[in-house]
Amino acid sequence: MKKELILETINITKNFFGDKSSGVNNITLLIPKGKITGIVGESGSGKTTLLKLLAGTLVPDSGEVFFHQELLPDREKNRQDVHRSIKFLTQDNYEMDLQSTVWENVRDGLAESEQKFETKKVSEALTQWSIRHLHDQVFGKLSGGEKQRVTIAKALISKPEVLLLDEPFNQVDAHYRESLQQDIRDIVAGQGVTAILVSHDPAELLSMADQLVVIKEGEIVESGSPEDLYESPQLLYTALILASGTQLTPTQAKVCGVSTKRGSVVVYAEDVKVSRGLSNNWMVNKILFKGIYEELIVEYKNVQLRVLNRSKGKYKIGSKVSVSVKKYHEFGRWS
Repeated sequence: MKKELILETINITKNFFGDKSSGVNNITLLIPKGKITGIVGESGSGKTTLLKLLAGTLVPDSGEVFFHQELLPDREKNRQDVHRSIKFLTQDNYEMDLQSTVWENVRDGLAESEQKFETKKVSEALTQWSIRHLHDQVFGKLSGGEKQRVTIAKALISKPEVLLLDEPFNQVDAHYRESLQQDIRDIVAGQGVTAILVSHDPAELLSMADQLVVIKEGEIVESGSPEDLYESPQLLYTALILASGTQLTPTQAKVCGVSTKRGSVVVYAEDVKVSRGLSNNWMVNKILFKGIYEELIVEYKNVQLRVLNRSKGKYKIGSKVSVSVKKYHEFGRWS
């Protein structure tokens, strides 16, 4: 198992200003080589701090970070060869020169020993990331999606082993997002790069990650494959952060036809079937357009449910419908 890991953290803690509620606490994390690991959690949960610790730009207050089973040195104190193998990309592209061209920015990512191959290496990088046509454009004038592609091209031109991405799709429009996600998957599969991505939006990572890590208040609370965490979350927090759904008390759940002896029930929007049947008790209160589908907010006896509806336009606000819950998740205390 050890030889398959590329990064490991052992009981690392990093707090700020002496506040234990900030940063991360006592985290042990194993990062498999050549895979995509996604880190999700609420804003302020410690995701970016964890990423910086993995990059070596932050040093833990306690605990240790290992790269290839060797202690990861402090990046800021003494740059070493190991740091060239780990590229950390921030949300704000601070490592890029806004006034330089795309070509110049990507070229600056070359190792000194490879600068004599500038034309070949930079041309290949621009072609791979579909930005060759932007070679003479000033970086600061590019769109969010274009900037992200140039930034990743610069990071990968030196063939690092690990790519750390902090909210990589945050400023990328829908047109670029899906193709950028596919390109990252292709790089991981084709070149064996290990990718670690942080996001506040789990939908971005559910289809990308091989391993998903859920972090809350600076601690890892759950981890596993995206499929397992989505289909069988062990914690209420995980269910609410990964899916669009409704949290119900036992009394509210009973109104929906669900009997439980646990403290909370979560029903995913896609697990609610809505139709016009014999008992049309539920009223459509809201219709939220989601592109290829819509989300209905239906209500009965002061209980609201989110419903994923693929038959757009079938129901109008004020319509009376029947509801049945096909699947639900139970959490909390037993009564």
